[in-house]
Amino acid sequence: MESEELKILIVDDEPDILEFLSFALEREGYQVYTAIDGREGLEMSLRHMPDLMILDIMMPEMSGIELCQELRKRPEFDDSLIAFLTAKSGEIAELEAFESGGDDYISKPIKPKVFVSRVKALLRRLPKSINKSSNLLIFGELSIDLEKFELYIGEQFIPLARKEFELIKLLTSKPGKVFSRPEILNKVWGSDVIVIDRTVDVHIRKIRSKIGDQYIKTLKGVGYKFNF
Repeated sequence: MESEELKILIVDDEPDILEFLSFALEREGYQVYTAIDGREGLEMSLRHMPDLMILDIMMPEMSGIELCQELRKRPEFDDSLIAFLTAKSGEIAELEAFESGGDDYISKPIKPKVFVSRVKALLRRLPKSINKSSNLLIFGELSIDLEKFELYIGEQFIPLARKEFELIKLLTSKPGKVFSRPEILNKVWGSDVIVIDRTVDVHIRKIRSKIGDQYIKTLKGVGYKFNF
């Protein structure tokens, strides 16, 4: 996908930051939209359906965390990327960002060139290796047929239990995104089923035993990501 086809929304209550970040991205050819607070950010998101939303955490009206949670409730944003841009630091703030449904965490202050590089890296996570006619995901030797619920490494068929397949399907839907254990439990097992975090760890271990350790990485204290 070309950069001019990609839409990015920046939500921050500091006009100077909005101006210089949007200018940096527009120079790269992206379609850039801006909003001054969370409520306007929600309105702009629904209007323009951006591929990437960059949200400041500390904002009036609606915080970036609250906006992210609201967006993640809506299925139309399942494939959209969300990153947090914030002066807050530390493991707790980072954990809060990922657990709310964020894909990345960018600390202020940040230089425009570094910011653009981070954005480009994020956009590479957008689903682009999907053959829509066959619903096939391909990552090197690993291929996943979403219609047939089949996974192959090269020509070798790798049998997976239903929940194992749904878990790997979730992780590969956004390569590089860290999925928290509660998020995995909710999306794979559903909110009506009572299971514990340990359930996720057990299934991850089973998947690794079948496809190898190189594909699924652990972010200690947060969750798991598909690494490719």
